[in-house]
Amino acid sequence: MDDLFNISELIKLRRELHKYPEKSGEEIGTAKKIKTFLKKHKPDKIIEEIGGYGIAAVFEGEKEGPAVLFRCDLDALPIDEINTFSYKSKNKGVAHKCGHDGHMTIISGLAEAISKNRPKAGKVILLYQPSEENGMGAGYILDDQKFDSIRPDYVYALHNLPGFPKSSIINNPRIFASASKGFIIRLHGKTAHAGEPENGRSPAIAMADLVKELTYLPEKEKFEGFTLVTVIHARLGEIAFGTTPGYAEVMATLRSHTNEDMEKLSEKAIQLAQKHTKQHNLNYETEWTEEFLATENNKNATDVVKNAAKENNLEIIERKEPFRWSEDFSRFTKQYKGALFGLGSGEETPQLHNPDYDFPEEIIETGINIFFGIYKKHFNQ
Repeated sequence: MDDLFNISELIKLRRELHKYPEKSGEEIGTAKKIKTFLKKHKPDKIIEEIGGYGIAAVFEGEKEGPAVLFRCDLDALPIDEINTFSYKSKNKGVAHKCGHDGHMTIISGLAEAISKNRPKAGKVILLYQPSEENGMGAGYILDDQKFDSIRPDYVYALHNLPGFPKSSIINNPRIFASASKGFIIRLHGKTAHAGEPENGRSPAIAMADLVKELTYLPEKEKFEGFTLVTVIHARLGEIAFGTTPGYAEVMATLRSHTNEDMEKLSEKAIQLAQKHTKQHNLNYETEWTEEFLATENNKNATDVVKNAAKENNLEIIERKEPFRWSEDFSRFTKQYKGALFGLGSGEETPQLHNPDYDFPEEIIETGINIFFGIYKKHFNQ
């Protein structure tokens, strides 16, 4: 399929995107580079600033037909890159350590391929989504009025996965990635002299109990499947040896394979906050942040992925369990039939979010070819 796209030009694009990464909600320059590339391949429509700095390229057929969306992500991570190659990040403290530069390149290659094989009916939407890393971007897109004109029948996305053979396809017909959310509990008591703690209301014991009980919550309660609570931060009072603390906070990440278990896990976490603050006569407030649903795949869509992989003679790895990490593509699969699948990026490749990770360019062609195979399945091309 080499005539479908120019791989050397795509590698140049990937390295340019890698060199100038931007964090969630700041993807101005990245979107501009993508728009410049897309214009060369003449989509019927380019929608800018959708859901923030998102870009959507639309290729339309002459007749009514299916609407199929392929999505990638624009944003990078707040991580210092330690690689030394010529295209290493020039933006201090920011780097493409999740491979979104590669994902964008794959969708850009798909744009080139579709420009040479336009749909006869229906439309193809190539969506470059902002703010995936913080779990906000998919919601921003879905809530944007600009999305009304491109609402799809099917949605597809991939994520590169270190630890799997290069160019293998990792598939799950049910749930691909877990639900997760950040939980913050703020405990308000009353300061006092450290020599007279009885005159205050210290949250110290409540904080310690919460750290312990939140951690063991999945073991204490009955859930349908995998659940996990990871305490990621705790703070008590100030560094003042003459003062009994009056404030504390605990932060944890809740994780589960299913949305139903996440609801129950969240309720139990709130109940723990209520129990320990009442016991120690404290006031409290809670906050949820970085909320991801479980990514629930549609079986018909995963069958399309599998068939496209077979036609490209790719190794297919069937997952029985969801991955523990989360993806905000779950917002799309909650509303539309679709599938998120994995693209193996090498068993020896550094893990995602590692400072030495770099998206392997050898799998760009595979990513384009499987997306193009999915496109052909839907449009009988």
